[in-house]
Amino acid sequence: MRVRLSASRVDAVVFDMDGVITDTAGAHEAAWKHVLDDFLHERTSDFVPFDHDDYLRYVDGRPRDDGVAAFLQSRGIELEPGTPDDGPGVETVWGLANRKNESFLHVIAADGARTFPSSVDCVRGLQANGFGTAIISASRNARRILEAAGVGALFPVRVDGLELERLGLRGKPAPDMFLEATRRLGATPARTAVVEDAVAGVEAGRAGRFGLVIGVDREGNGEMLRVHGADVVVADLSAVDVAG
Repeated sequence: MRVRLSASRVDAVVFDMDGVITDTAGAHEAAWKHVLDDFLHERTSDFVPFDHDDYLRYVDGRPRDDGVAAFLQSRGIELEPGTPDDGPGVETVWGLANRKNESFLHVIAADGARTFPSSVDCVRGLQANGFGTAIISASRNARRILEAAGVGALFPVRVDGLELERLGLRGKPAPDMFLEATRRLGATPARTAVVEDAVAGVEAGRAGRFGLVIGVDREGNGEMLRVHGADVVVADLSAVDVAG
């Protein structure tokens, strides 16, 4: 299936970062599994490992602390929330979240970060045709990841985890980050397209009443993306045609 983005329909496009622009989903999932499996080994007598379905259902696309809380709730485990300043050795929701972040940064430092070339081409095509473009991410490391991937200058408008905290925005599935990015672009939600690969992200697009929600299915979860809010689903952004 192909999608046509035309100036007659949209003025701006807001992209999620992980899994849409940057190819870091595998590093995120590996970091989550390492941290949560270690925690479950210590905390439960009937160990059931964190798996790919857990990643997609509970943590993908969400702020780290929300992901920890949602996953632990699914296993009937409660932890004190703690604070963002909790070190990775503290047994709180934020402690686990920061432990995951530490693990992820080790992977990025060792292996770097990559982009999806077709996604970068899509962004540049939109910009060349006068569309506004922005990027959002719940990650506080978004700038570092984009720079490591060599596209730090591609998105002058970025709403990331640091901005989420500074402005008191809600994380996905709330639409706050997308709405803030749209505001900074001087666009309206009705004439803005959202591009997402996570269930929580397409839910945010639907909740924000955006004009078009494009789901990117890299995990074989296209039907789930449609059910939760995607208007159309593509396997890759090479399927997006840009018309000024």
